Amino acid sequence: MSVLTYVLESMGSSCSRSHSLNEAEAAENGKSADIDRRILQETKAEQHIHKLLLLGAGESGKSTIFKQIKLLFQTGFNDAELRSYISVIHANVYQTIKILYDGAKELAQVESESSKYVISPDNQEIGEKLSEIGGRLDYPLLSKELVQDVRKLWEDPAIQETYSCGSILQVPDCAQYFMESLDRLAEADYVPTKEDVLHARVRTNGVVEIQFSPLGESKRGGEVYRLYDVGGQRNERRKWIHLFEGVNAVIFCAAISEYDQMLFEDETQNRMMETKVLFDWVLKQRCFEVPLTVCEWFKDYQPLAPGKQEVEHAYEFVKKKFEELYFQSSKPDRVDRVFKIFRTTALDQKLVKKTFKLIDESMRRSREGA
Repeated sequence: MSVLTYVLESMGSSCSRSHSLNEAEAAENGKSADIDRRILQETKAEQHIHKLLLLGAGESGKSTIFKQIKLLFQTGFNDAELRSYISVIHANVYQTIKILYDGAKELAQVESESSKYVISPDNQEIGEKLSEIGGRLDYPLLSKELVQDVRKLWEDPAIQETYSCGSILQVPDCAQYFMESLDRLAEADYVPTKEDVLHARVRTNGVVEIQFSPLGESKRGGEVYRLYDVGGQRNERRKWIHLFEGVNAVIFCAAISEYDQMLFEDETQNRMMETKVLFDWVLKQRCFEVPLTVCEWFKDYQPLAPGKQEVEHAYEFVKKKFEELYFQSSKPDRVDRVFKIFRTTALDQKLVKKTFKLIDESMRRSREGA
């Protein structure tokens, strides 16, 4: 059609051709100006978007915080998104029971009190079947029959004894939550709740982002944040580098509960020590039955009597450790950066909301004082 139009125009007078060319040029200039205006508008809009990086070692709660932001400051998860977690949750059940069954067999061979880790004969065949399923790449959806098998094995005394050793077996922290909801998870019309989604565990691969405005004054003021979540395992950290450019703040997650656990990808490395190394590395970029002293970094910890006061004491101790490392690892010309530590619980929506309000307020004050 465009060729035909050109041929018809070329048959007119030179005056007509000149007039048509002027119109075409004007139209082209108009399109160019419109594109320039849109680019300028988008550039100005981007200037009001504050870039946040959510960093931390694997299993530190980053992705749970990310999901909380979606629930708190966006519309949450729609029906399709909720349903997409069914396979993840069912996989968590199979993975958990496999870890526990295989762990029980291993402990029965190496522990001095090995008898308490021996699976009852009636459950050994079930254990082998579920362990085989848990080792697959594709998991079947939970059925009523499979739920009966999982529950029977979960309730075996040897499995419960093994579960108490969860910190050395990489048992996911969602284990008990889902094991107590097996019947509901296997219902034909099951749709995960927001609590199910928050407890669901899947390793983050690559980079995911979300844009949001916190509730309150900043929302009326037009403050917008773009939060990036990246995988925390070692093989994912090479993807962090390009994200540091233009970042306004880093939210670094450290799971205090992991002080006595080892890395999933390296069972010789304490998770808190890995967090220490990682936090130190981030700072140098340009742009309690088990004593806390089990972690080398915390060997100078002086415990109090057990109880709530001990928990607060331990938190303040760990907080001070990160503060000291921050000032030790920051160059003299960078110590004026705003550095704050907030205590939160990834699964507690109210606490996460409060934490992000504090982060928002801190960043606004920093900008106002600049």
